[in-house]
Amino acid sequence: MKNQVKIFVVKLLKIMKIVVLIIRVLLGLLFLFSSVVVLFNLIPQPEMQGAIKIFNEGLAASVYLIPLLKIIELVCAIAFLTGRFVPLASVIIFPVTVNIFLFHLFLAKEGLPVAIFILAGNIFLMVVHRKNYQSLMAVI
Repeated sequence: MKNQVKIFVVKLLKIMKIVVLIIRVLLGLLFLFSSVVVLFNLIPQPEMQGAIKIFNEGLAASVYLIPLLKIIELVCAIAFLTGRFVPLASVIIFPVTVNIFLFHLFLAKEGLPVAIFILAGNIFLMVVHRKNYQSLMAVI
């Protein structure tokens, strides 16, 4: 009986490593594509209307915010794709993923499934790497 439990646990750990790799690479590719397209102006922006237009005009008016967000996305994408500094990248990109989710929840519902995946994937990676955050949560 103990042998069967050990075999099951080993198989489960292998599956978990594969799932972590898939989530990490998909998030990395999403952030890489998003940042490169905006930073290098590869695709023209579609015509926007209503609250989305006002929101994007506000971001553009700040001049620095969109390039800063896209550079952060690019750096985190490279971290996710290379597998280096993933716990740090997950923490850095978390406010961005929350904002992506809230933007699609309130302003552009058609992108909500992807936004949910991005937020859930980032939270999943943070839970997987929770041991790396123990010192941040320690009471002094």
